[in-house]
Amino acid sequence: MEARIEDVIYTEKDYYDLPAGKRAELIEGLFYNMSAPSEIHQRLLMNIAVDIHNYIKEKNGDCRVYPAPFAVKLFNDDKTIVEPDISVICDRDKLTERGCSGAPDWIIEIVSPSNSDHDYIKKLKLYLRAGVKEYWIVNPDTRTVAVYKLSKQDLVPDSFNFEDDVPAGIYDGLIINIKNILGE
Repeated sequence: MEARIEDVIYTEKDYYDLPAGKRAELIEGLFYNMSAPSEIHQRLLMNIAVDIHNYIKEKNGDCRVYPAPFAVKLFNDDKTIVEPDISVICDRDKLTERGCSGAPDWIIEIVSPSNSDHDYIKKLKLYLRAGVKEYWIVNPDTRTVAVYKLSKQDLVPDSFNFEDDVPAGIYDGLIINIKNILGE
């Protein structure tokens, strides 16, 4: 994931003018290209999103779950639009025709080998600043899940393995076991 090295600052208009099929995130006026996800990435994304969706539906919850691609305009400016792998949004007033305007309550990113620094450093700081309450980083290579409780300004994650039961902070009782949802 490389930023374009130019003196141009891009905006929301440039983001929505990208050619069809071109995936990129706009962060502080710079584009970061997104490569095609792997099979394990997509399997994780689908299974985690379905588990969260089913839990919310079962509990008659108000939150909605959106898998990527789903545009999230984190700030009230036109220079940052990201596409988290999974966004959970509880304030429906943030939902727009184009995606989400404002910070989702919970974001899950699934690490790709080419973007680990992007998820662990750049996006962590961005989501903290935006007011995301909870941020998970799921790493299929290390088979770990880092859980950040950003609502507490805590930048030391709770660390889990795929075999562990991982509790969701924004929902009492929601537990995700990656190994189980992958059917391993």
